[in-house]
Amino acid sequence: MALEDVYQRNLHHRTHRAGWLRAAVLGANDGLVSTASLMIGVAAARTGEQGFLVTAGAAGIVAGAMSMAVGEYVSVRSQNDIEESDRLLEIQHLAIDPEGEFEELVHIYIQRGLSRELAVQVVEAMHKRDPLEAHLRDELGQHPHTKARPVQAAVASALSFTLGGLIPFAGAFAPTSGAAATSIVSFTIVGLIATGVISARTAGSKIMVPTLRVIGGGILGMAITAGIGQALHVSGI
Repeated sequence: MALEDVYQRNLHHRTHRAGWLRAAVLGANDGLVSTASLMIGVAAARTGEQGFLVTAGAAGIVAGAMSMAVGEYVSVRSQNDIEESDRLLEIQHLAIDPEGEFEELVHIYIQRGLSRELAVQVVEAMHKRDPLEAHLRDELGQHPHTKARPVQAAVASALSFTLGGLIPFAGAFAPTSGAAATSIVSFTIVGLIATGVISARTAGSKIMVPTLRVIGGGILGMAITAGIGQALHVSGI
């Protein structure tokens, strides 16, 4: 099979999407749930104060997007640092004990079902081509297409959070405060359904279970926040 055919076949797998997809789904879901929960909590605590509701929603979107971006960047960057540390350590091991590293890779292939003779042949070929790449891939599980990308993850997280947050935020502009609360909940549920379906299709998994999981978590978050807002409501605050 030609290399181009192999590349095209690999495009059908979703592993290379893992980094940005996780950040985007988390961001969109968090934008929907946190913004909607904040606004519903405010609506329950400050009945009739629609202007305050809009302000709270806008502030929540901006603060949440920045928080998600920074948190995602720091988290993924830490993963990069670990991968780089392992890479440098493997370079050191190959320089100090190449025979031991050779046997380690042979043992890995034997555990995967190869005979020792075939495993030795494979490792010899791998070491002639690029021993570091072989050990990073087969010993440590590091692959170029799954490498953590902090900037990409941060941008995806911030953008998806903002887009998710704008959905319930639109409900704040309903004619009355009561209609605003209903609109926020309705818009958020629609957004949760869309998020669940899109993430499931992008990941190549079944649609029903992931979508119901997203909807259930979002509704629970809104219900708890609304209850707390109602419990803390004091006239005149």
